[in-house]
Amino acid sequence: MAQNKKADKEAVLSQDPHKLSGGGEKNLEVAIGREIKALRLQQGITFAELSASTGLSISMLSKIENGNTSPSLTTLQALAHALSTPITSFFRRFEENRSAVHTKAGEGVEMQRAGTRAGHQYNLLGHLGPNASGVVVEPYLITLSEQSDTFPTFQHDGIEMLYMLEGAVDYRHGDRIYPLKPGDTLFFDADAPHGPEVLVELPAKYLSIISYPQSN
Repeated sequence: MAQNKKADKEAVLSQDPHKLSGGGEKNLEVAIGREIKALRLQQGITFAELSASTGLSISMLSKIENGNTSPSLTTLQALAHALSTPITSFFRRFEENRSAVHTKAGEGVEMQRAGTRAGHQYNLLGHLGPNASGVVVEPYLITLSEQSDTFPTFQHDGIEMLYMLEGAVDYRHGDRIYPLKPGDTLFFDADAPHGPEVLVELPAKYLSIISYPQSN
């Protein structure tokens, strides 16, 4: 049982956060391969079917999708015809901008987030629009003051992580209460009712990072 749990954990954490996508000369090939693979899977086309419609071998198609070879324009034209897409669509991932947002201390945008109450101050620390990852992330700095009212009523799509900075609260998630003090983290499915149940020590301040799939 212990070995199975260890194997599951290793499978979940298998992504290397410091891995490079490849040398500069391979970036275009990787981008093309990922786009071809995404289109093929989206249309439910197998390697064998794509091979038959393009005249390319299955091994060559595998190399293209994995970014291990540089396909010729003739090959890309054949793939574009088989996948019913413009040839320019294969370069979409390579041409996408990769953005970064730098928010200096005290410059987060104060906002009224849906469902907030009086005394709950939300500062949005940054926001990226449509991006290649397909994920939207909203990082907030939340401050609860003496006037804050408590309510376990937040409920929304996505995953949320809280990191306690100052003060202390008893935070509800579903039918459980978690005491949070500075340095504590709570990571949860945001579809369950959640929110500060008891304001133990005020003012309380914590980071809330919410992530969810971006809409098409």
